[in-house]
Amino acid sequence: MISIWEKETFFAPQDIIIIGSGFVGLWSAFQLKRKQPLLRITILERGLIPTGASTRNAGFACFGSLSELVHDGHLMGTDKMLELVAMRFKGLERIQKFFKAEKIDFALTGGYELYPHGTDPEELRANMGYINSLLADITGSKKTFRTANDRIPEFGFGQTTQLVKNKFEGCLHSGKLLQALLYEVQGMGVQVLNGISVMDYSYSGNTIHLSTGQGLDFSCSQLLLCTNAFAKELLPEADIMPARGQVILTSPIDNLPFEGTFHSEEGYYYFRNLGNRVLLGGARNRDFEGERTHQFDTSNTIQEALETYLADVILPNHQGRYTITDRWSGIMAMGSEKMPIIGEAAPGVYTAVRMSGMGVALAPVVAQQVAKEMLD
Repeated sequence: MISIWEKETFFAPQDIIIIGSGFVGLWSAFQLKRKQPLLRITILERGLIPTGASTRNAGFACFGSLSELVHDGHLMGTDKMLELVAMRFKGLERIQKFFKAEKIDFALTGGYELYPHGTDPEELRANMGYINSLLADITGSKKTFRTANDRIPEFGFGQTTQLVKNKFEGCLHSGKLLQALLYEVQGMGVQVLNGISVMDYSYSGNTIHLSTGQGLDFSCSQLLLCTNAFAKELLPEADIMPARGQVILTSPIDNLPFEGTFHSEEGYYYFRNLGNRVLLGGARNRDFEGERTHQFDTSNTIQEALETYLADVILPNHQGRYTITDRWSGIMAMGSEKMPIIGEAAPGVYTAVRMSGMGVALAPVVAQQVAKEMLD
């Protein structure tokens, strides 16, 4: 039972209810409030904090490595690949516009991609020239990607013969960005309630009623699902597959020889320095089927692949000088293609889901698009 005071405040009917307080949910609330400050908006989050992918990622500020964009161009077509890159690039620009770098530990350190033995240098140069020509209008540079082979000995990488740099990429602190967004939307009057799991929704005229696992009822005029990989719980027909991303973090390493963000194997491996520690994630391509899960544990297959890559490629000259101190995983949303699902899925029910592992960069732009559609 709830009191009249609670009924008329915390549980009062809302104009918009957003499910999910990760990056997309918070950015969406931010954009909606900027457009219409008087909107009554509540965000419902099932966890104490958002634990899908927003706080479980590697903290990359990136829009796609060279080999990933080449692959996506073949898979999606050039036009869709470029549309997606433009969305990511604009998203990173908006993050820098709204939040001071020091507040979220944002740094344009440069991003690099490692290519192993057997890479054809001529094919690599051809791909680089082609992608650079396509990206010129997006990044404003004729050479978004360039070779950086001279830095391989300096960085100390093993099994690497080619290195490609992207000066527009960097890193940030995912937790600090999420907190900054949370404080911002709360200051705008958005209510955020944690520990509320939405089980179903129904209609009564133009009103949408939500039933929850806590026995609490909510109602709104519009509903926005920002639960990414978990959206199928309310929209079973959605083209979404969960994809677990596992991460490891080393102990501090004296004289760590590199700084920046790094990718390899079409983005399936990614690592960065976190101070003088190495944060490494990925290896999902070693067991695609096993990683199609909503479970937040880690697996021996992927953990062993990550540790092998760490020892053989990233730190071949530092054996015995570090330990693994932290392991975690996040759940991304994939589908038959990489474009996000944005729009009205049912009367008054909208979605902003399927970030395909690029939620940090995509969320500001996806949020603006879905907010415009809802308010129009």
